Amino acid sequence: MRRGRVSLPGQVYHVTAVTRDRQAWFADFHVACTAVRAFREPAALGDARLLAWVLMPDHVHWLLQLGERMPLEMVVARMKAAVGVQANRVLFRAGPLWAPAFHDRALRREDDLRATARYIVANPLRAGMVDHLGDYPFWDSVWLNPV
Repeated sequence: MRRGRVSLPGQVYHVTAVTRDRQAWFADFHVACTAVRAFREPAALGDARLLAWVLMPDHVHWLLQLGERMPLEMVVARMKAAVGVQANRVLFRAGPLWAPAFHDRALRREDDLRATARYIVANPLRAGMVDHLGDYPFWDSVWLNPV
């Protein structure tokens, strides 16, 4: 997080993390599958809730709602570490997978969470990777199957 930012319990954040040197590690289907399994693990998330996400070849967008126990920088560090360990195994490599920093934006009370989630998951469309979002396998949203 940037200097002066505060991590608030219950706050929703749009987080973007990029790979080191923008390496497209997740262009490989098996590496991407491994990454998704890793960052969705309860151990990585702690008490945070993952509302929406999209994994791109060289970065990830997460829409996270913090829980009571862990600040944002800890949640992001744990998720990046979980992905790094598992993806490095699949890639037969060692060393940092992610750039050290991340970008975050706290959503305001008046922000539309569903609209933000739609914006996040539509990244592959805007990048010209697919013509239909359903053709891209690495995204999800809690609003996809409402209860």
